[in-house]
Amino acid sequence: MKNRKIIIPILLLSFILLLSGCSKMDKAQKAYDNYTEKWVQSDYSGMYQMLTNDSKSTISEEDFTTRYTNIFSAINANNLSLELSGDKEKSDNQIIIPFNLTMNTLAGDVTLEDYKLILVKEEKEYKVKWDESLIFPQMTKDDKVRISTIPSKRGSILDKDGNPLAKDGTINTIGIYPAKFNSSDIHTKITEIANILDISEENIKNKLEANTNPEQLIPLVDILQNDPKILKLINRDDEGILIQPKSGRVYAGGEAFGRLIGYIGSITAEELEANKDKDYHDTSLIGKAGLEQVYEDTLRSKDSAEIYIEHGEEKITIAKKDGEDGKDIKTSIDSDLQNKIYSEMTGERGAATAVNPKTGEILAMVSAPSFDSNVFTTYVTKTQKTKWEETNNADEINRFNKTYSPGSTMKLLTASIGLKNGVIDTNATRDIKGLGWQKDGSWGDFKITRVTDPGSPVNLKDAVNHSDNIYFGQVALELGNEKFINGIKDFGIGEELSFEYPMQESQISNDGDLSREILLADTGYGQGEIMVTPLHVALSYSALANNGDIMQPRLVVSENSEAKVWKQGAIAKENLPILIDSFTALINDAGATIPDGAVPGFRVAGKTGTAEIKKSQDDTSGTENGWFVSVDPDTSKISISMIIEDVKDRGHSHVTVPKVRNVMEYYLNK
Repeated sequence: MKNRKIIIPILLLSFILLLSGCSKMDKAQKAYDNYTEKWVQSDYSGMYQMLTNDSKSTISEEDFTTRYTNIFSAINANNLSLELSGDKEKSDNQIIIPFNLTMNTLAGDVTLEDYKLILVKEEKEYKVKWDESLIFPQMTKDDKVRISTIPSKRGSILDKDGNPLAKDGTINTIGIYPAKFNSSDIHTKITEIANILDISEENIKNKLEANTNPEQLIPLVDILQNDPKILKLINRDDEGILIQPKSGRVYAGGEAFGRLIGYIGSITAEELEANKDKDYHDTSLIGKAGLEQVYEDTLRSKDSAEIYIEHGEEKITIAKKDGEDGKDIKTSIDSDLQNKIYSEMTGERGAATAVNPKTGEILAMVSAPSFDSNVFTTYVTKTQKTKWEETNNADEINRFNKTYSPGSTMKLLTASIGLKNGVIDTNATRDIKGLGWQKDGSWGDFKITRVTDPGSPVNLKDAVNHSDNIYFGQVALELGNEKFINGIKDFGIGEELSFEYPMQESQISNDGDLSREILLADTGYGQGEIMVTPLHVALSYSALANNGDIMQPRLVVSENSEAKVWKQGAIAKENLPILIDSFTALINDAGATIPDGAVPGFRVAGKTGTAEIKKSQDDTSGTENGWFVSVDPDTSKISISMIIEDVKDRGHSHVTVPKVRNVMEYYLNK
């Protein structure tokens, strides 16, 4: 009994000691969890509050938070994960917890081992005994964290012949060297530079006033090496005007290519967040528009990077990543054709697309007005800024990927569908009288109108030549909702177009249905709610030069890519001769209504289209867009559509005809 009385207190004491040890370890674990959670959340001030008094005496809170912020921001650290790497150790009055840190950095993913969080009990709480090894395990007090990057080359964008439309090259920085610039005639030189570069004098003065080091170059603008402005500023080093080369993105072709190629720029915080898993950092450049944006993942380069600790003369590498050049993309664009089309559209608002009927390759995609992409990688002049402000950036939209009402260009589709379904008989005529027609009184005051009454019955060829809305409205009505919609879908309208460059999706109507009679009839001649892109119009007419098939459009080509049929038999082969005859006659035959669309030495098919933009049939304040589409059915080299906006009272669609004809004449004789 006596021995049992002794044993029980000993066991009780052991149990109490065990509980006490567990309690200490639990509290230490909570301190570890709290500290590492704050680290993951970048709460560096919160981390500092958990330091021991001795640790705080070695570094201020401001220095502590600044150092962590600067280092982990500079290395672009994200997705931090801290995990225990071994058993906790207890010695003297402290507990040591080993852990590893894993994170993404600009030098790649890295796991740093051998961290030790030393916890000391202070004022009944566990506090962190801190030194620089809790930034990186290898760090000591006077070490510095350094980052070394070597830029890699972004991929080039090439035209069909391999000529660069966008490439990494050399541009110039024009700047001021204050030590010499301030010596004489400062105000005269400021005025001169501002006039030459077309920038404000105030901008130059502000930069000079903000500078505190006369030996430091003050950059003013970046400029292309072939910019003639340089000639007025070169060899003036003794006046403190310097020109220094630097790497930059260089674009060829000027405004004709701006909307298509786009440009790159500094990544924004929003873009960085949206691409946080793609190894960008806050100084990255990224595609902002056009092909530069569409093919960002292909074109982008990945710089080589190394994060290291500078320990005296020694370099301790924390993370290292080899660079990777971006890949070139070769387009099917014919640069000369792109320039020719844009020159024809000078001063207009509109869009044009040219395709190869046999391959589906995009030969040109033009939006007017446009911009020179170099503006966004060099600088914007004062004149350009003023223009943008005055117009409220009204013209800063890409038009070639937008949808428009097709107007009478739709009549090829209606004719094809009518022939395919037996609604149109080439040997038959329609006895249409007058300039207006309605099916019956249920249409109220609405009538389909036409421009010309030939005074005799109308066949298909007549209807195409005179662009007879009544004829094609009647064909659509006789086809009916289902057959007409199915026929339109044979041309790919109303479905997603599989194409590299993002396009607005074409539509048959707002709800995809044509059960309302007036809407059905309107759609037959290209009004109503049907909407198409210039690309879709060019593709539709390309079937006239490709045995009735429409090819899959292609903008980027490679050795492995091949031409594929997208819509087989969009136009029935047996109807091709009829349609080619009708749509060439209105250009080439005696009595043609579009003789100014003819190209000497070639037979071309085509159609004008005036799309009315108005609220009602009686609205006289609406605008008009003018189409002309042209294709060479014999040589099958090109199908081109062009739309010019706001052609009302200046020739309607015939504003567009000579522009397309000039392009066709140039290209067919090329």
